[in-house]
Amino acid sequence: MTRTAPDRSSTGTGTGTGTGTDRRRGLGLMAVAIVLTALNLRTAVTSVGPVLQEIQRGLGISSGLAGVITTMPVLCFALIGFTGPALSARYRDAHVLAGALIAMTAGLALRSLAEAFPVFLAGTALAMAGGALGNVMLPGLVKRHFPGRTGPLVGAYSTAMGLGATLAAVTAQPIADATGTDGGGWRWALVVWALPALVAAGVWLAVPAAPDVSRRSHSAVRMRALVHSPTALAITAFFGVQALQAYVVIGWSAQYLRDSGLSAATAGLLLGLNSVVGLPLSAVIPSLTVRPRLQRPLLVVFIASYVTGWVGLWTAPTAAPWLWMVLIAVGMGTFSMVLTLIGLRARTPETVSALSTVSQSWGYVVAGAGPLLVGVLRGATGSYDGMFVIVLTGVAVLAVAGWIATRQVFVDDEVDRSVPGWSPAGRCSEVLESAGVEVPAAARVDGTPPPRG
Repeated sequence: MTRTAPDRSSTGTGTGTGTGTDRRRGLGLMAVAIVLTALNLRTAVTSVGPVLQEIQRGLGISSGLAGVITTMPVLCFALIGFTGPALSARYRDAHVLAGALIAMTAGLALRSLAEAFPVFLAGTALAMAGGALGNVMLPGLVKRHFPGRTGPLVGAYSTAMGLGATLAAVTAQPIADATGTDGGGWRWALVVWALPALVAAGVWLAVPAAPDVSRRSHSAVRMRALVHSPTALAITAFFGVQALQAYVVIGWSAQYLRDSGLSAATAGLLLGLNSVVGLPLSAVIPSLTVRPRLQRPLLVVFIASYVTGWVGLWTAPTAAPWLWMVLIAVGMGTFSMVLTLIGLRARTPETVSALSTVSQSWGYVVAGAGPLLVGVLRGATGSYDGMFVIVLTGVAVLAVAGWIATRQVFVDDEVDRSVPGWSPAGRCSEVLESAGVEVPAAARVDGTPPPRG
């Protein structure tokens, strides 16, 4: 008889009272909460850029301090993200995420009321809590509660993330114009996103806890041990470099197109096109990534798209800018791919949580350095050549890291060779049950799917 591991959904979120109907209802509510959380992960970031000039005037700050505002979200993602596993081990995931989204709501309100720069920064730090903890915790929740539906659910929440980011960016200036007769419209453009964050928090609070689980059965694994896993290091590099590409696109591509001779309106539309093209890709790529034979062909497509798009933008920015921005958008499908790989390369939810935290937190440190370095090089040389050297070097790193990350191995196994017993999978059993998945479903720790029926 096959032994089963203790239920580790303890501090995760319970999903019902035990009957099949209640369990499915709880899982459905959790899926809604995950998607709604993803919708809010970037709104506090992308709503700032379009009204940054108005914020700068409203707070009376220099362009240097305005640069701090744009850099701070990435730093918060890195620093706050590291607290995710510890909070998850101590409290229910539903309560952690609800608390983070409530903090996000408060932060959005605080910075919209700010009259001084320090208060605005404090509000920004609070507002980033929802994004930072959502970033690192959602992959583990998908692994724990939806092991057989990783592709569709990651596709749904990465699409929601992109949709929220796009809506916040596109609507910020119109909202500011419509409400800012006295120059304070930027405040409404920021605070309006508090409402969907509060709704998402309410849904998490409504997710029921399973009565037969114990918090003692859940523990965070030691994240430092991931240095013994080449796959974990590759995924961290992969995440960081793909995020760097995205932040360079967001921060510098429109200005580069304007400086190349296009109008501000056209440059903005091209950046919007880049975002819109990414939405359907986010929905499809995770379902393709879960198929091992498609992972490396997908990687090749992404790398080729990046190289062609960046080289085209560098050498002929006004010849076919729409094509270059579309190709770069295809390359940015690496984001959905790496989110999926985080769940595929670990055997247990605890390992997924650790891998997600390390790869995303350190990855955002790398990402934050990219746009900053572009600005420094542009200021020193008066040219955008440095930007293209950075992104194309990044594409080369992305290719190598992605090739390693798409090997069909588990991070748990690599770490356990150097740190025996590190992985919960290695300590506990041959079968890991994921509470609340219909029967419930069992995911074998050797990577093979569980028997059906």
